[in-house]
Amino acid sequence: MSIPISGISIDLAHGDYRASIASVGASLRTLTHDGRDLVVPFEADELRPAFRGATLAPWPNRIVDGRYTFDGVEQQVALTEPALNNALHGLVAWLDFAVRDRGDDFVQLAASIQAQQGYPHRVDLEVVFRLDDDGLHSAVTARNSGTSAAPFGTGPHPYLVAGQGRVDDWTLTLPAADVLAVTADRLAPIGLAAVSSHVGGTAREGELDFRTPRVIGEVFIDHAFTALQRDAAGTAAVEIVAADGHGVAMRWDAACPWVQIHTADRPDPALSRLGLAVEPMTCPPDAFNSGTDLIVLQPGDTTTAGWTIAAL
Repeated sequence: MSIPISGISIDLAHGDYRASIASVGASLRTLTHDGRDLVVPFEADELRPAFRGATLAPWPNRIVDGRYTFDGVEQQVALTEPALNNALHGLVAWLDFAVRDRGDDFVQLAASIQAQQGYPHRVDLEVVFRLDDDGLHSAVTARNSGTSAAPFGTGPHPYLVAGQGRVDDWTLTLPAADVLAVTADRLAPIGLAAVSSHVGGTAREGELDFRTPRVIGEVFIDHAFTALQRDAAGTAAVEIVAADGHGVAMRWDAACPWVQIHTADRPDPALSRLGLAVEPMTCPPDAFNSGTDLIVLQPGDTTTAGWTIAAL
């Protein structure tokens, strides 16, 4: 039997939740609750559109120019966002993960980032997806199995679906006080700003402030947010709700002090703004250069980050 182009498909079920995981990129291919999509899906035998649902490591978001210096050595990784001359979303999005363990409601996947040009480190990854009454829980654990310290960051890349309509129609709650301003041409970081201020680029004053729930409308968002409000357990959350009251929430632990939000604008109107990308991140864009919240894994060290997607 042939393997779909997105890799081995692992179907999970628990209660009203159903999920399908693609082994290529440890990608969340589908997630539904009572038959309703919670993420923008793609077909098993479809080339995954961009980074939809993929696991991002050893960095999320961008390395500007694909160039950085670590331990005094300048490195150059491949430019995987050539239009903007950046290295986008790490090195594992097209790796085929092996199934280490699975059951009706969970799967454990594993792959290794091999030492290579621009990233001379070996890092082993374990990605777990698990359904329960509270939704789909995911966790990424990284272990430095090499002999030198390795810079590291991670995050997921789901496009959330609140219900009927598109991004413009949904109400967003985003409890973040600060946002990373970026250049309009290359989305390169400039500096932190209060969400209530004029952030720069195309955003008007206060346009990226969703601490009080409001309809997204025509606002363009492709920014990293921080200074997140958290509950007593250290959990942060983003919620989007459709006009009919249905919605979806994404929650994540203290390992991710950042979240990238993107309205998924595309040149083709039929494909534009189908879902809202919500990407909890352990570090901000271009952290390999800024060092902000960058994880440095010593040989033998491990780190874990986790998040949950749930129906509202």
